[in-house]
Amino acid sequence: MSRFRMYPSPSQAEQMLTHCSHARYVWNLAVEQHSHWRRWRRSPPGFAEQCRQLTEARRDNAWLGSGNADVQQQALKDFARAKNARFTSGFGEPTWRRKHVHEGFRVIGTDRVPEYHADGSPKLNTKTGRQVMGRSVVVQKLSRRWAQVRVPGCGWVRFRLSARGKGARLPEAKTVRVTFRNGQWHIAFAVIPVPAPAPGTGEVIGIDRGVTITAALSDGRKLNCPQLTVKERAQIRKHQRRAARAPKGSAAKAAEHSMVARLKAREANRRKDWCEKTSTMLARSYDLIRFEKLNIRNMTRSAKGTVEQPGKNVPQKSGLNRSILAQGWGLLRQRTEHKAPGRVEDVPAPYTSLRCSACGWIDENSRKSQAEFACSSCGFTCNADTNASINVAAGQGGIPRPRRSACAGGTTPPTKRSSVREPQPQWVGIPLS
Repeated sequence: MSRFRMYPSPSQAEQMLTHCSHARYVWNLAVEQHSHWRRWRRSPPGFAEQCRQLTEARRDNAWLGSGNADVQQQALKDFARAKNARFTSGFGEPTWRRKHVHEGFRVIGTDRVPEYHADGSPKLNTKTGRQVMGRSVVVQKLSRRWAQVRVPGCGWVRFRLSARGKGARLPEAKTVRVTFRNGQWHIAFAVIPVPAPAPGTGEVIGIDRGVTITAALSDGRKLNCPQLTVKERAQIRKHQRRAARAPKGSAAKAAEHSMVARLKAREANRRKDWCEKTSTMLARSYDLIRFEKLNIRNMTRSAKGTVEQPGKNVPQKSGLNRSILAQGWGLLRQRTEHKAPGRVEDVPAPYTSLRCSACGWIDENSRKSQAEFACSSCGFTCNADTNASINVAAGQGGIPRPRRSACAGGTTPPTKRSSVREPQPQWVGIPLS
């Protein structure tokens, strides 16, 4: 999906906020209808019946009738899709939309264009034999960096073409979604991005994700996701203190919360931009990309516990969760899969950081610190994250450690240096450099 920053005029922004209100109102009506359903009652209305009810509501309600019918019908269609995908999307049942939080609406294209099959042949109507005409969003390019799109009730609204080179072409889509968050308008064109072509060199890259180093590559590079500066974090703490002292429900309290949200949105935008650029680089540079398999949802689960069984080290665990989520591990993996489908693999994470990438020896004493790895068997030394990424690139992960017994290859001496060596039927095949 192509997403760009919009710059509407004050009158256009006011009209688009009205569209957001209408879309949110219609969505919440649909949620209310389906929330009353029980097994012994009739099934809730579907999309076609809700559209008929929307026509009657627009006739009786002047505020709703003054809005755009296409925007309101698209809200009902979005609800129907979310309802049908509640078991496969992972988000569950559609929930209520709130003001200042869920501000957005979908626009369907008004231009008619002929549709074609994948092989280039025109799509024909089976009954009439005429060519099928599809919808397309009306977009015009103003300059190398600027373009405009037609929004119902607002006319032409300008947006900035942020992509460079080939990505600066005008996107073609049947529908677009306009969102408003933290004082910024964005437009997203519903198009399937073209996958990045493989370089064809046969190179394999392994990526070890961490908190200190966001992504350590097996070729020795270390990539870090940009964070907020010290000054920006100080500003967040300042506005949070002011918001805590302001009277409840006052305009000053809302203004301070707005400043905090704007600074946090800046951090999220930097993280998304870094993930997009890094995933594009990986998809264009390597034929096979391997990530260590991490269950981020379980890793960032709260440690608060219950009243009967309270958790331990809750503040420390909360800080660790924030640090993990600020790295964008999941987004980097997801966007790389989108841009390089079929060329991304997951390697089990256990023992990737304890295994020596030179000889294959597994010993927890080899991991001296967060950044230092020194094999207790062959003496190989390198950065611990780089060593783990080399193991990931070779697919060496998830193999359990042998038992510490004589029949398994040795015992653990009093020096705590393990003499148990994993059976090596053949050379691992990982180069030293």
